[in-house]
Amino acid sequence: MAGTGGIPKPVEWLDGVPINGSTPAQNIARGIALAPQGNRVFDELTVTENLEIGAFPLPKSERKARIAEALGMFPALRSRLLQEAGRLSGGEQQMLALARALVPKPKLLMLDEPSLGLSPDLVGSVFEKLTQINGDTGVGILIVEQKVREVLNICHRVYSLRLGRLAFEGEAEELRGDKEKLRQLFL
Repeated sequence: MAGTGGIPKPVEWLDGVPINGSTPAQNIARGIALAPQGNRVFDELTVTENLEIGAFPLPKSERKARIAEALGMFPALRSRLLQEAGRLSGGEQQMLALARALVPKPKLLMLDEPSLGLSPDLVGSVFEKLTQINGDTGVGILIVEQKVREVLNICHRVYSLRLGRLAFEGEAEELRGDKEKLRQLFL
């Protein structure tokens, strides 16, 4: 990594291809999907319409099958297909956001604060589902999350940033039982 003024310039790669400066369409084509924090769904659109947005980059011949696969991962959404997404509970909206991101079968699923606004029970359910998705589909999952202990229970590798710099890189197992190291990195 080289940069100017002593600040390293990162080079990000996916499957040997640099992704710096890529457009969202290029990222989707390369297999990167994002489920953002906060307002995760298109409130005034139905569940079906939200899923169709996730399928938009796909060939028309694949869209229905991919939506059906995503609904298979989140069967609770099947009974809500005609409902406006904004009327779903927080947990249901999170399921819809994840399903929409999974429709194009990404290689890498990026999640920004997937626990935001969820009850503790739902947080556990979401993290269990992420573990299942990773195991069943092999999709890589990158999680940015404040609930460090919960994520440590499901992740394989940890990258901790402090003031924009890498403070720790290693196996999650290294941190799970080290309260002092956790305190140094995350407090």
